[in-house]
Amino acid sequence: MALAAFMIFEWVDLGFNLQDGHETSFYVVHGVLIAVNIILALVLGTVGVRAWKRGRP
Repeated sequence: MALAAFMIFEWVDLGFNLQDGHETSFYVVHGVLIAVNIILALVLGTVGVRAWKRGRP
């Protein structure tokens, strides 16, 4: 769950820090990377929460 939270924070922060002046392809590639990593983070977070809930008595 910590990894999922870190991934979301890191990629959203990167998205806001991208500066103007790059080619469109740069933004497309980084947009796809951000979207894929946020989806992976949500999947990892879901797996982590489910595992944590099952581990409780």
